[in-house]
Amino acid sequence: MVCLFCRNDSSSSRSVEHIIPQSLGNTTLILPPGTVCDRCNNYFARKLEKPFMDQSDIITLRHHEAIPSKKGRFPSLDGQLDDGTPFTSYRYSNSSLSGLIDTSPEGVAKILAGEVRGAWLPAPPDAWEEPQLSSRLLAKIGLEGMASRLVGQDEGLMYLAQEPQFDPVRSYARYGTGRGWPYHCRRIYDANKKWIEANGDEVQRIWEWDILVTEFGEWYSVLALFGLELTINMGERSIEGYLDWLHRHQNMSPLYPQT
Repeated sequence: MVCLFCRNDSSSSRSVEHIIPQSLGNTTLILPPGTVCDRCNNYFARKLEKPFMDQSDIITLRHHEAIPSKKGRFPSLDGQLDDGTPFTSYRYSNSSLSGLIDTSPEGVAKILAGEVRGAWLPAPPDAWEEPQLSSRLLAKIGLEGMASRLVGQDEGLMYLAQEPQFDPVRSYARYGTGRGWPYHCRRIYDANKKWIEANGDEVQRIWEWDILVTEFGEWYSVLALFGLELTINMGERSIEGYLDWLHRHQNMSPLYPQT
């Protein structure tokens, strides 16, 4: 067995690989040990996923959507009372009623006196601060997502690890090689949209992922995080083919081909 990224022998590796970071709500899309070696797994955790998760935009998203860290902690978020008094919001569960705000004695006095009519927290944006961090993470997710379709097929995994077509995106994800890698970003549904399960339960979709192969043989990784669709070309540094695909398919999402 060889590593999907560095191609070194990974038969003794013990770590599973979360394709989408666990701190973005992923507990199921996971590669078995050896698909990605322990060294690359550790590198991604320290040098790619942690800096990505530390972005203020991602912290804002995780606070609003109550996504805990691996240790079960929720990030705090700074905001302002309607008169400009600063406060910090804390969450302790995914319930909207479980948390508190920490503000100055003056702020507390204003709240108790009924002088505060509202409070403001920054909303998560639809564009993130560090496009290179984001595109490298999307490249990693794309290649690992493709590998997830081949688990149990040793020849298929070996082909994916050795295929030269994917060397540029492989190297970009692992080493940041070359200039940036563009990706397409758009909102396809509201972050808090509720979906009805077959049993009648209401659920919120945290993430969705799939691969789009166009009529021209282009491979695109398509990820949605709370309704924000993020698409990256796995073969070259271009999204023109995806824009053309959207135009020819009335802007439907590859994740929802019947809508």
